[in-house]
Amino acid sequence: MTDLMLGLFSGIAFGYVIQRAGATNPDKMARGHLMLDPAIPQLMLLAVAFSSVGIIGLQAAGVGRFSVLPISLVATGLGAVIFGIGWGLAGYCPGTCWAAVGEGRMDAIFAFLGGLAGAAVFAHFHEQLIPVLYLPTSLGKMTLTDLVGSNILAVVILVAVLLSGVWLIGRIWDAD
Repeated sequence: MTDLMLGLFSGIAFGYVIQRAGATNPDKMARGHLMLDPAIPQLMLLAVAFSSVGIIGLQAAGVGRFSVLPISLVATGLGAVIFGIGWGLAGYCPGTCWAAVGEGRMDAIFAFLGGLAGAAVFAHFHEQLIPVLYLPTSLGKMTLTDLVGSNILAVVILVAVLLSGVWLIGRIWDAD
Protein backbone atom coordinates (compact mmCIF):
# COMPACT_ATOMS: atom_id res chain seq x y z
CA MET A 1 0.00 0.00 0.00
CA THR A 2 2.92 2.36 0.68
CA ASP A 3 4.21 1.90 -2.88
CA LEU A 4 0.75 2.64 -4.27
CA MET A 5 0.37 5.80 -2.19
CA LEU A 6 3.90 6.95 -3.05
CA GLY A 7 3.15 6.40 -6.75
CA LEU A 8 -0.17 8.22 -6.51
CA PHE A 9 1.36 11.16 -4.65
CA SER A 10 4.33 11.49 -7.00
CA GLY A 11 2.05 11.21 -10.06
CA ILE A 12 -0.23 13.96 -8.80
CA ALA A 13 2.75 16.15 -7.88
CA PHE A 14 4.36 15.63 -11.29
CA GLY A 15 1.08 16.36 -13.06
CA TYR A 16 0.68 19.56 -11.05
CA VAL A 17 4.22 20.70 -11.87
CA ILE A 18 3.97 20.05 -15.60
CA GLN A 19 0.57 21.71 -15.78
CA ARG A 20 1.80 24.80 -13.92
CA ALA A 21 4.92 24.96 -16.12
CA GLY A 22 2.77 24.98 -19.26
CA ALA A 23 3.81 21.56 -20.56
CA THR A 24 0.16 20.71 -21.19
CA ASN A 25 -0.06 23.55 -23.72
CA PRO A 26 0.87 22.31 -27.21
CA ASP A 27 1.74 25.84 -28.34
CA LYS A 28 4.25 26.23 -25.51
CA MET A 29 5.56 22.74 -26.29
CA ALA A 30 6.05 23.72 -29.96
CA ARG A 31 7.89 26.90 -28.91
CA GLY A 32 10.24 24.72 -26.89
CA HIS A 33 10.93 22.45 -29.86
CA LEU A 34 11.56 25.48 -32.07
CA MET A 35 14.09 26.75 -29.51
CA LEU A 36 12.02 29.87 -28.87
CA ASP A 37 11.11 29.17 -25.24
CA PRO A 38 13.54 27.38 -22.91
CA ALA A 39 11.01 26.59 -20.15
CA ILE A 40 9.82 23.14 -21.32
CA PRO A 41 13.24 21.68 -22.22
CA GLN A 42 14.64 23.00 -18.93
CA LEU A 43 11.70 21.46 -17.05
CA MET A 44 12.34 18.09 -18.71
CA LEU A 45 16.04 18.10 -17.83
CA LEU A 46 15.25 19.13 -14.25
CA ALA A 47 12.64 16.35 -14.00
CA VAL A 48 15.23 13.75 -15.01
CA ALA A 49 17.80 15.21 -12.60
CA PHE A 50 15.36 15.18 -9.65
CA SER A 51 14.11 11.72 -10.62
CA SER A 52 17.62 10.29 -10.65
CA VAL A 53 18.23 11.64 -7.15
CA GLY A 54 14.82 10.30 -6.08
CA ILE A 55 15.54 6.84 -7.47
CA ILE A 56 18.82 6.67 -5.55
CA GLY A 57 16.96 7.75 -2.41
CA LEU A 58 14.26 5.14 -2.92
CA GLN A 59 16.86 2.43 -3.53
CA ALA A 60 18.73 3.45 -0.36
CA ALA A 61 15.47 3.32 1.63
CA GLY A 62 14.54 -0.04 0.13
CA VAL A 63 11.28 1.35 -1.25
CA GLY A 64 9.90 0.60 -4.71
CA ARG A 65 11.16 -1.53 -7.54
CA PHE A 66 13.89 -0.72 -10.00
CA SER A 67 14.82 -2.91 -12.93
CA VAL A 68 17.17 -2.19 -15.81
CA LEU A 69 16.03 -3.29 -19.24
CA PRO A 70 18.47 -4.35 -21.96
CA ILE A 71 19.46 -1.69 -24.48
CA SER A 72 18.60 -2.49 -28.09
CA LEU A 73 19.77 -0.04 -30.73
CA VAL A 74 17.13 -0.83 -33.37
CA ALA A 75 14.20 -1.13 -30.97
CA THR A 76 15.19 2.03 -29.10
CA GLY A 77 15.84 3.93 -32.33
CA LEU A 78 12.52 2.88 -33.84
CA GLY A 79 10.72 3.71 -30.61
CA ALA A 80 12.36 7.15 -30.56
CA VAL A 81 11.23 7.84 -34.13
CA ILE A 82 7.65 6.78 -33.38
CA PHE A 83 7.69 8.78 -30.14
CA GLY A 84 9.01 11.87 -31.94
CA ILE A 85 6.47 11.65 -34.75
CA GLY A 86 3.63 11.24 -32.25
CA TRP A 87 4.89 14.15 -30.17
CA GLY A 88 5.24 16.32 -33.26
CA LEU A 89 1.76 15.49 -34.54
CA ALA A 90 -0.06 15.68 -31.21
CA GLY A 91 1.96 18.35 -29.44
CA TYR A 92 2.18 16.16 -26.34
CA CYS A 93 4.48 13.51 -24.96
CA PRO A 94 2.75 10.69 -23.05
CA GLY A 95 3.11 12.34 -19.63
CA THR A 96 1.90 15.74 -20.73
CA CYS A 97 -0.93 14.10 -22.65
CA TRP A 98 -2.34 12.59 -19.42
CA ALA A 99 -2.17 15.97 -17.71
CA ALA A 100 -3.77 17.74 -20.69
CA VAL A 101 -6.60 15.17 -20.68
CA GLY A 102 -7.05 16.02 -17.00
CA GLU A 103 -7.44 19.67 -18.04
CA GLY A 104 -10.15 18.61 -20.51
CA ARG A 105 -8.25 19.47 -23.70
CA MET A 106 -10.12 17.71 -26.52
CA ASP A 107 -7.05 17.38 -28.76
CA ALA A 108 -5.25 15.63 -25.91
CA ILE A 109 -8.11 13.18 -25.51
CA PHE A 110 -7.63 12.05 -29.13
CA ALA A 111 -3.84 11.88 -28.68
CA PHE A 112 -4.39 9.86 -25.48
CA LEU A 113 -6.71 7.40 -27.25
CA GLY A 114 -4.20 7.08 -30.10
CA GLY A 115 -1.45 6.35 -27.57
CA LEU A 116 -3.57 3.66 -25.93
CA ALA A 117 -4.29 2.11 -29.33
CA GLY A 118 -0.58 2.16 -30.19
CA ALA A 119 0.32 0.56 -26.86
CA ALA A 120 -2.29 -2.16 -27.43
CA VAL A 121 -0.92 -2.92 -30.90
CA PHE A 122 2.63 -3.04 -29.56
CA ALA A 123 1.61 -5.31 -26.67
CA HIS A 124 -0.15 -7.64 -29.09
CA PHE A 125 2.90 -7.99 -31.36
CA HIS A 126 5.63 -7.70 -28.72
CA GLU A 127 6.57 -11.39 -28.69
CA GLN A 128 6.96 -11.43 -32.48
CA LEU A 129 9.01 -8.21 -32.44
CA ILE A 130 11.61 -9.43 -29.91
CA PRO A 131 13.63 -11.60 -32.33
CA VAL A 132 13.33 -9.02 -35.11
CA LEU A 133 13.93 -5.71 -33.32
CA TYR A 134 15.43 -6.43 -29.90
CA LEU A 135 17.78 -9.36 -30.10
CA PRO A 136 19.94 -8.55 -33.17
CA THR A 137 21.23 -5.29 -31.68
CA SER A 138 20.89 -5.94 -27.94
CA LEU A 139 23.75 -4.53 -25.88
CA GLY A 140 22.48 -6.10 -22.67
CA LYS A 141 21.74 -4.29 -19.44
CA MET A 142 23.95 -1.22 -19.12
CA THR A 143 23.85 1.69 -16.73
CA LEU A 144 26.02 4.69 -15.94
CA THR A 145 26.74 2.99 -12.61
CA ASP A 146 28.27 0.07 -14.54
CA LEU A 147 30.62 2.51 -16.27
CA VAL A 148 31.73 4.48 -13.21
CA GLY A 149 31.36 1.81 -10.51
CA SER A 150 29.26 3.75 -8.00
CA ASN A 151 25.57 4.70 -7.77
CA ILE A 152 26.35 7.99 -6.06
CA LEU A 153 29.04 8.98 -8.57
CA ALA A 154 26.73 8.06 -11.47
CA VAL A 155 23.96 10.29 -10.07
CA VAL A 156 26.40 13.16 -9.44
CA ILE A 157 27.68 12.94 -13.03
CA LEU A 158 24.15 12.68 -14.46
CA VAL A 159 22.82 15.58 -12.40
CA ALA A 160 25.85 17.73 -13.28
CA VAL A 161 25.37 17.07 -17.00
CA LEU A 162 21.62 17.72 -16.83
CA LEU A 163 21.99 20.93 -14.80
CA SER A 164 24.67 22.10 -17.25
CA GLY A 165 22.11 21.48 -20.00
CA VAL A 166 19.52 23.55 -18.14
CA TRP A 167 22.01 26.40 -17.79
CA LEU A 168 23.13 26.20 -21.44
CA ILE A 169 19.58 26.18 -22.75
CA GLY A 170 18.82 29.26 -20.67
CA ARG A 171 21.92 31.02 -22.03
CA ILE A 172 21.55 30.05 -25.69
CA TRP A 173 17.82 29.92 -26.40
CA ASP A 174 15.77 33.02 -26.89
CA ALA A 175 13.39 33.53 -23.95
CA ASP A 176 11.06 36.12 -25.52
